[in-house]
Amino acid sequence: MSRLQLAWLQLSLALTALTGIVFAAMKYLLESKDEFAVVNHPWQPFMLSAHVVIAPIALFVLGWTFSNHMLPKHRFGDDTGRRSGTSAMWLIVPMTLSGYLLQVSVDEMLRQAMAIAHWISSGLFIVAYVVHLLKRSDQPV
Repeated sequence: MSRLQLAWLQLSLALTALTGIVFAAMKYLLESKDEFAVVNHPWQPFMLSAHVVIAPIALFVLGWTFSNHMLPKHRFGDDTGRRSGTSAMWLIVPMTLSGYLLQVSVDEMLRQAMAIAHWISSGLFIVAYVVHLLKRSDQPV
């Protein structure tokens, strides 16, 4: 993987995770003092918009990385960081599908199910990816 790919990957995933976490905190942990407020924090719509705009960039970079990092490592059995990397790789699918379905679902029960699926798969992806990075950093260069 080139340094440019790694930089784009780190930046896009960090921004996607940060905007998602901040949005979720604003939506589910904060409470507006105004009983008629539609949002719990004035920046809540901005965080959601930022997350929805940045996430496809991260997905593009993940696809870019797939062909020359993920697939060769998975196919040829490189054991360095394999379990965490493979876990992160497989979590991309449910994380992405639940995120897209969350945006287009009109049924409230389906939206809630997609939100829960997105939280779980995204949280597990972040953990697996961070573990993968930490395992990689203690390997000799």
